[in-house]
Amino acid sequence: MIASYYIVYALAALAVGVLLDRYGAHATMPVGIAVTSVGCLIFAQGSMAAGIGGYVIQALGAICAFVGSSYVAARYLPARTLALFVGLTQCLGMAGAAFGSKPTRILIDPAGSFHLPWQTVWLGFGVIGVCLAIATWFVMPRDSGDSSAHHGHLSAENLLKPFKIIFGNPQSWYAGIIGGLLFVPTTIGALGWGASMLNKGEHVSMAFAASDVSMVPIGWVIGCPLLGWISDKIGRRKPVLIGGAFVLLAAALCALYVPVGVMPRYSVALVMGIASGAAMIPFSSMKEVNPPEVKGTAAGVMNFLVFGTTGVLSPMVSA
Repeated sequence: MIASYYIVYALAALAVGVLLDRYGAHATMPVGIAVTSVGCLIFAQGSMAAGIGGYVIQALGAICAFVGSSYVAARYLPARTLALFVGLTQCLGMAGAAFGSKPTRILIDPAGSFHLPWQTVWLGFGVIGVCLAIATWFVMPRDSGDSSAHHGHLSAENLLKPFKIIFGNPQSWYAGIIGGLLFVPTTIGALGWGASMLNKGEHVSMAFAASDVSMVPIGWVIGCPLLGWISDKIGRRKPVLIGGAFVLLAAALCALYVPVGVMPRYSVALVMGIASGAAMIPFSSMKEVNPPEVKGTAAGVMNFLVFGTTGVLSPMVSA
């Protein structure tokens, strides 16, 4: 189910970017939220087919969150704050993942005071999503995208045109691959294999290993907006990007070669997460190196390249 989610998520990013450019955020984002809600309601049915189907439908809608937020930031906010707000978007997404799972576990814990069926919780997620979709419809500026000026009538040639612009730009490939490589040490290395490494290699308890590794998303919450703000403040991308990569390398070497207990507890995983926040800077660069009229498609392509890089390297690292 998790694999199907990420595959669909990466592919859907390409389609959502085009929709944002053609029709704007007001027509696209509420629909994406509503689709995610429908996926939650289907998932709550409880069968294996409903689980996979619901997850896939959630992926189709959920991609609108980051790609849509990046589009809105690029369209309506000053260019000098773009990296900061892209970092804040990732920060709030990670905060939702980090702090939303605890209340959910409390609600469905059989030994807890609430002891709700998990299906009831997912139905609640679906209802909340419908309310959010309605609120977004009223709050989102009523733009109509850039289609009338830049994309022409609906045809296969016009749909492919933004992709030709972006994929034909070498800087787009650099941004996507660098962003993906900066996430790999944390998404695959730390979150995928960190707990196992600490448990089997350093012989610490699984509870200690899991709590140590869980500091990586907390580091993202700090690092994504912080490094974005620094990059905007100095008006340059490369120094912060390279600096974050070197700090990430140093932290990864400490994780591999410094025995447990030498460094303060949680410090290595936290620093890895903070430094890995530099991976959000290429998301801003992707929009800056491509024409403004394809900024939505650029955000979708960037997500596709980042998840594609992670997907290709994941079995290699595992092997």
